[in-house]
Amino acid sequence: MERDVYFRLSEYEIDSMQGLSIPTLIRFDDDLLILEIEIVRPPYLLDFAGCHLDFPPDYSPEIMEAWEAEKREQFGPRWREVQSVLRELESYRIFLSDVTPNNLKFE
Repeated sequence: MERDVYFRLSEYEIDSMQGLSIPTLIRFDDDLLILEIEIVRPPYLLDFAGCHLDFPPDYSPEIMEAWEAEKREQFGPRWREVQSVLRELESYRIFLSDVTPNNLKFE
């Protein structure tokens, strides 16, 4: 699935989003389930293994509330910026549920 996210981003010629660099997919091996991606420095957005394409995951409202509370705590005052990035990804039908300060780094 992560490979397909990189394909989708490439299809739209997206290599950055809201000032965050997105690594380019260099090559992949489906048999070995590995990707080689470009090295990027902060600010960046990477690690799309937890993404869903075309449709959001079907989580209960309780799970979503807990998820949002956890993300608000993780990102602090930057949470609104994170939400904006997530909305932009969703405009390309990419739904990132595994967003952390390690894969969406502002500085």
